[in-house]
Amino acid sequence: MSHQFAGIMFTDGVKAAQEEYGSRARLERFAEIAGPNAELTNREADFIAQRDTFYMATVNEDGWPYVQHRGGPPGLLRVLAPTRLAFADFRGNTQLVSVGNVSKNDRCSLILMDYPNRRRLKILGRMRVVFIDVAAFDWNCPQHITQRYTQEEWESLDSAQ
Repeated sequence: MSHQFAGIMFTDGVKAAQEEYGSRARLERFAEIAGPNAELTNREADFIAQRDTFYMATVNEDGWPYVQHRGGPPGLLRVLAPTRLAFADFRGNTQLVSVGNVSKNDRCSLILMDYPNRRRLKILGRMRVVFIDVAAFDWNCPQHITQRYTQEEWESLDSAQ
């Protein structure tokens, strides 16, 4: 498969489910034409730079997934290179679940949302505390993204009218 995200995520179990639900052939064609999606381009860098929040998933030593919200000013997640991200690690409740998880299993997944424009970017990577080496990414379907606006976004829409 030329699409790196599909190559990582479409395991035998996933392929079997796709076959059972009738989407396997379409997704195989998509994976062949969609490009490798292993290096972030200016499109992804621009999108990432505008985000003030993202969700990060890690897995603990017992196989339990953990999803954490990260928020801050726009640009808290930065593209350092086509395959490297860094983020500001603002002090939270000091449970350090993600930090502990990646000390044993460095795989992580990020989801970045643009609710007003109904766009979502998923990123897979290998994380060291505050650095993520990108393995693959995928732009996701907007079909079920409900538009949401921050107060600032809403006010800018209102003043533009």
